[in-house]
Amino acid sequence: MQHTHSFRETHVLHELKHYLPSQTPIRDFIHHNTLHAFQQSTFYDAIFKASKIFGYQVTLELDDFRKLYTQDRIKEPILKRMITQQKGEENLEMWLGKLTQKSYDTHNEARIGRIRSHWKTEYQFDLDNAMFPILFRILSNYLDQGISKWHFPGVNKGFLPALRHLEKNSFTSFFKAPRAKKLLLDEATTISSLLNLLVNKEEVHEAYIWDQQFSHHGWSGMICAVEEFPNTLLYPKNISLKDVIIFELLLEIDALDDHFGPHWKPMSEIVDLQSEDLLAPIESTELNEVLKVWQDAFEWSYYDQVLKGLSFSRSQQKSDPLAKSFQAIFCIDERECSIRRHIEHVDAQAETLGCPGFFGVEFYFQPENGKFYEKLCPAPVTPKYLIKESAPSVHRPHDILYSQNTHTALGGLFYSLIMGYWAGIKLFQTIFSPKMSPAISDAFEIMAENSVLSIENTDITKIENELQIGFTIDEMSVRVENLLRGIGLIDHFASIVYLVAHGSSSANNPHHGAHDCGACSGRPGATNARVFAFMANHPKVRQNLAQNGLIIPESTQFVSALHDTASDLMDYYDVSILSKMNLDAHLKNVQQFEQALNLNAKERSRRFASIDTKKEINRVRKAIQDRSVSLFEPRPELGHGTNALCIVGRRALTKDLFLDRRAFMNSYDYSTDLDGNLLLNVMKPLPPVCGGINLEYYFSRVDNQKFGAGTKLPHNVMGLIGVSNSSDGDLRPGLPLQMIEVHDPVRLMIIVEHFPEVILNTIKSQADLFEWFQNEWVHLVSMNPENGEFSYFKNEAFVSYQPITESIPNIHNMQEFIEGAKEMETNHILHATQENLKVHLLKNKS
Repeated sequence: MQHTHSFRETHVLHELKHYLPSQTPIRDFIHHNTLHAFQQSTFYDAIFKASKIFGYQVTLELDDFRKLYTQDRIKEPILKRMITQQKGEENLEMWLGKLTQKSYDTHNEARIGRIRSHWKTEYQFDLDNAMFPILFRILSNYLDQGISKWHFPGVNKGFLPALRHLEKNSFTSFFKAPRAKKLLLDEATTISSLLNLLVNKEEVHEAYIWDQQFSHHGWSGMICAVEEFPNTLLYPKNISLKDVIIFELLLEIDALDDHFGPHWKPMSEIVDLQSEDLLAPIESTELNEVLKVWQDAFEWSYYDQVLKGLSFSRSQQKSDPLAKSFQAIFCIDERECSIRRHIEHVDAQAETLGCPGFFGVEFYFQPENGKFYEKLCPAPVTPKYLIKESAPSVHRPHDILYSQNTHTALGGLFYSLIMGYWAGIKLFQTIFSPKMSPAISDAFEIMAENSVLSIENTDITKIENELQIGFTIDEMSVRVENLLRGIGLIDHFASIVYLVAHGSSSANNPHHGAHDCGACSGRPGATNARVFAFMANHPKVRQNLAQNGLIIPESTQFVSALHDTASDLMDYYDVSILSKMNLDAHLKNVQQFEQALNLNAKERSRRFASIDTKKEINRVRKAIQDRSVSLFEPRPELGHGTNALCIVGRRALTKDLFLDRRAFMNSYDYSTDLDGNLLLNVMKPLPPVCGGINLEYYFSRVDNQKFGAGTKLPHNVMGLIGVSNSSDGDLRPGLPLQMIEVHDPVRLMIIVEHFPEVILNTIKSQADLFEWFQNEWVHLVSMNPENGEFSYFKNEAFVSYQPITESIPNIHNMQEFIEGAKEMETNHILHATQENLKVHLLKNKS
């Protein structure tokens, strides 16, 4: 916001939209950098400026860092290295004393909120408490996506016209005094004219609007998102931030009229108001410097051991057998890190790979009888294709307890008196015997198992709402080739290649979209996996691929599957296409997957206090499944909690490394792409997708009240667009406490197996990509594939990095380690060999 003495409405609205939260409605819960508005600045400059402007907590507290240091989770050698690098070796002891002993005033007075605070301090009136309840209820009702059976009257007219329509045609009013109603009905009313009534000092009008909108930044951010992307709503609503500000100013005037009478004085006549440039640069403080060193030391105490582990793993590499029992391509999601490891342990000849979970096929999906399109690709992508589902053999279940008949007077009475008793019985049953029901978000219900999908397009004139129905043969061929070459799967195909998508089932979780596949816009990726398998199995597609030198054996067949990361269940699609030999192999493979799922459930159970990890493995698996369908479980799973790494390279680098479900893993073989021609498409989605996930977890962890969503236990779903912590509260823009409580706020480190000069050329080729690394919102490390040396990207160049960690202790039994590990005390990296489960332990929790 530029310092000015004139109120420029258009400028103010533009700036507000840039800095307000950008989270869209919860049906499309897309992870993103919470401080996206500051991304053009370096990480530390950005977070400390945001802290000063808005009062955010942007790192762990100073006492928390010191506690981590005494627990040896921040390593002393790493801390000293950070001090030496940033402050000079000659200042090591001085700064070590400042970090560990010196007292600091950590109070932070935000710039935002100072002007409007005078209503409380000078007028002795809580204006927010007087008008927020009606404001939030009206916004929730206007934007409602289905909680109410009836739409807001006059909704198609626009927000302010709809309110005027109601005021003209209702027996009651939104307002308690006559002046605000008269101003609403006067279409000449502007933001400036209302500010003159409230404040009457143009120099501070802009600051007043910022104070106002950031007093409920969740609702304001949602209005901006809906205004810019109306299609994010199933029922689009014509609303703008400008109209909402006008209405809110009217509510303020009305509340003041009601409390003081019509002759109260504007703020400038009571208080000597001073203008301030809210976005002015800040001065660096010693406390900020201390927190910066602590944050770097905390991050590198973990990263250093990871890099040492990768070095050790590389030195222990063995050649894999060329004959694969099967191959499985998973999403890069870090929750699939563990299941991949267990599959490779159960079947040493199996090979797993990773790629973004939409499998390179971007489209909208319309389920059978579905009224709306579901976007199944990353958020920045706008698909041009539509896949429609038809003729499913299994109809989606319904529950008689959930009926539109309850919205009528007689129907509501009948259901309350008759079905109410049955509802009580079912509620009692779910306490002691939770199970899947139509009321639960079931990952497998995104698509009927044996339905027909309109994947192949033989007539490009087949258009629906400007979308092409299905893909042509050439379009299929491009997508299959791009994916397979990108992950390095260009030869040695197994007889069965599984495309394993993921989703998450939960019973009582409005944020379930944040647990599904981020590459599929917060939805399960089963449809994408099934579409890709169809394409890769298509004879004409394979002919095109063969002409380009990518030969898939005729005996190789692709099979799609879905892994439920909450319940650890897996289902398979279109198995009927398999040859007799492959079907026999598939039935054997299913048993291998089941064993791996058992082991995966046991490993996950160490993070859940309600499950005894030492119990028999089948009982542990059953307990994991029960969590996902329990109405009373606030933690069906922990989502992306503890994410910290993204590794781009061959599986051999990490195959025997226990990364504790903290690493996104994207398969890539540098030897098939020495010039880096494929590397850009591999790396391009990683910062916005994986980095976006990481940063949303980071900020929701360090300030869960302002960046996050607080505890989900009192969450109230508002209009099916967001959650508040009460019936009248502000929308919460981030993640709930139950998703971030085990998370360590460290930035994502992307480790790429390729030569530094190739990586540098790749990231410099696209400005948006380069900004992420240049400004250090995510870290970037090159691992030289020839000698294993590491180089860290800083100040637009790669510099050599030598891990400090000298050795890695041994653990000889993985199961004993998992059963004995306490999640809140330890979160380890291990190095394991398949033959004897000998593991090497890195002692560092996130």
